[in-house]
Amino acid sequence: MEMSKNFVKLQQEELNVTEIMKLVTFPNCGAICNFVGITRDNFNNKKVIKLEYEAYESMALKEMLNICTKIRSQWNVEGIAMYHRIGEVPISEASVVIAISSPHREESLRAVEYAINTLKAAVPIWKKEIYETGETQWKENKECTWTKNFCCNIGMPA
Repeated sequence: MEMSKNFVKLQQEELNVTEIMKLVTFPNCGAICNFVGITRDNFNNKKVIKLEYEAYESMALKEMLNICTKIRSQWNVEGIAMYHRIGEVPISEASVVIAISSPHREESLRAVEYAINTLKAAVPIWKKEIYETGETQWKENKECTWTKNFCCNIGMPA
């Protein structure tokens, strides 16, 4: 039986991009494409000092594995790594790292774009921005489809 080449993880510790890329390095692949999302210091003219992430962990990991399955059904890829940080993420540190290897670049480029867009739309991970003023705000991803369906199904305004 072939060992799984899907690596999904939620962790509180800092994400190590080099180590994550090593997970998807295989001798038959000529490309590793990645996406690294980092905490920026501003939003709508407000000074952001850090982000905090929370997740429904078991469901988030299940959805991340579902994304891997969908990627493999569409593109010829070898390794897929999707790591997301939870807890506090300081400015300029990575919140999410996605690395995908493939024999040729086109497949991994398309797969990485699909992976981050689908992760933001489907995986139950929530982000809170903490501002310099002490104010905080939970942010909903514009891409997120499941919260709108969830709210509608329980009678909350979407």
